[in-house]
Amino acid sequence: IVPVLEDADQERVVRACASGAVSARDAAITLLALTTGLRACDIVALRMGDVDWRGHTIGLVQQKTGNPLTLPLPALLLSRLAAYVLDERPRSGDDHLFLRVKAPHTRLGDHATVHRVTVETFRKAGVAEVKAGTRLLRHNAASRLLAAAVPLPTIAAVLGHASEESTNLYLSVDRARLLDCVLPVPDAVRS
Repeated sequence: IVPVLEDADQERVVRACASGAVSARDAAITLLALTTGLRACDIVALRMGDVDWRGHTIGLVQQKTGNPLTLPLPALLLSRLAAYVLDERPRSGDDHLFLRVKAPHTRLGDHATVHRVTVETFRKAGVAEVKAGTRLLRHNAASRLLAAAVPLPTIAAVLGHASEESTNLYLSVDRARLLDCVLPVPDAVRS
C-alpha cells in the first residue's frame, strides 16, 4: 500500500501554504506537487510561458514520457503562484518559473531542491512525522483523484505513466472501494 497523507495532515499543509507561513514560491511548489502529482523534474523545468493565467491552466511536456499535459490550476495554487511571480520572484533573464532565492537567480538545481522545499513546508505546517517529498505528493494526488472517481486512464495521463498498469498501484489506497470487494464470510466458516 502506497503512503498518502492523512486528511488532517493535508489540511495542515494547505493551511500553511494559504496563510503565508511559507513563502509564495515554496507554497506554489508544494501545492503544485500536492494537487497535480507532477514529478520534481517537471516542476523544475517549468517556464513562465507554461502558465496560462487567463485559462487557469499550466501546460508542459512531461520529461519522462515526452507527452504533452495541460492541468487546471486550483484557485489557491493560482493565487500563490501569482504572489510569487508578482512579489517574490527575483529579476532574472532566466525564464524558468521557479528560481533560486539566492544569486545567481537561475532555475532550481534538481529534484533535491523540490524535496527540500516540500520538507520545509511540511515542517512549518507542523507535519513532522510524515516523510515529505514529491513521491509522497504524487501518491497522494493519485489517491485523491481515484477517490474523486477520476478514471484510471486520466490518472495515468496526469501522472505521466506510459502504462495504466503503473497506475493500478493506487487502487490499494482506496479503502472504501476495497471494502466493497470483500466477500462475506460463509456461516459454515464462522463456527
